[in-house]
Amino acid sequence: MELLDIVERIGEAPTAAVMGLATGVVFGVAAQRSRFCLRAATVEFARGHMNDKVAVWLLTFSTAVVWVQAAQLLGLMRAEDARMMAVPGSWSGAIIGGLLFGVGMVLAKGCSGRLLVLAATGNLRSLVSGLIFAVVAQMSLQGILSGWRDKLAAIWITEGGRNMDLLAFFGVPKWGGLALGIAIALLALELSRRNRIGISRLVFASGVGFSVALGWVLTFGLSQVAFDPVQIESATFTGPSAHTLMFFLERNAVLEFDVGLVPGVFVGSFLASFLMGEFKMQGFDGPSTMRRAMIGAVLMGFGGMLAGGCAIGAGVTGGSIFAGTAWCALFFMWVGAMATDILLDQPSLRLATR
Repeated sequence: MELLDIVERIGEAPTAAVMGLATGVVFGVAAQRSRFCLRAATVEFARGHMNDKVAVWLLTFSTAVVWVQAAQLLGLMRAEDARMMAVPGSWSGAIIGGLLFGVGMVLAKGCSGRLLVLAATGNLRSLVSGLIFAVVAQMSLQGILSGWRDKLAAIWITEGGRNMDLLAFFGVPKWGGLALGIAIALLALELSRRNRIGISRLVFASGVGFSVALGWVLTFGLSQVAFDPVQIESATFTGPSAHTLMFFLERNAVLEFDVGLVPGVFVGSFLASFLMGEFKMQGFDGPSTMRRAMIGAVLMGFGGMLAGGCAIGAGVTGGSIFAGTAWCALFFMWVGAMATDILLDQPSLRLATR
């Protein structure tokens, strides 16, 4: 059955939701099995190590770039048509939002995507933090915090009415993005070899990157056959968390890619953890941990919406199409996370070991 037949049978919006569900399930399974986590990678790096967590993050990022850039060369998608590229980006939003998100994910012990994955494995701390993240993201999108977000984002906007395409800006040939992705993947594989990471974990880490390409290709394909305009998008969790929350709260909410993505990740992660015997109910360790996680979730909700994406949306999905503000946001997420670990967590660890 061809895509057009599916669209004609169930409609464009349900098709987009099914695509989101498929993308989410692949992401959820792969992220749960690989233990992919930007927060863990930044903390490991801040403490002077390049072990398994950095290796897994680099492999996920690089394989996303490889899959997406290869899909572009094959004509399966066009990055310039993606909404992230077709609208102006905010440098100020990427910088401020990236820093806030980086701080928040260290406080909450996981980025928004990781919280969703952990929540599906029975982690109630992540479930509560994830719900707070979604509420604050919605407040930042259309609620009481939206004015502040708009003001901060408007300080420094990309020129030309579009986001910056880094490959075009630096005059890199079309195959250059694929070559860079392969180079980073080789570095990741060397780090994986040194840290003796098993083949299974490497396959699932690359599966997270594949899910990003899957989302791009599926939504691009839908845009080619749909009557109404379709957003070309992929895995991200700031906007989708807010949209999914409102889908269950509004009577007239409509299906879309986002509404399928978030439940898909939850289902995929739950199935992976349950089938492997890793599902386990967990709660907060104490009041201080709860306060810290809640503050982190608030910072991530506002910071992710301001930055134009979360650690996945900007850091991997936006990075895979070389959106300028996405790479900027990713850099400042690393800066914010490392600074928080160095200034807050590392001194506490040194005191505890004395």
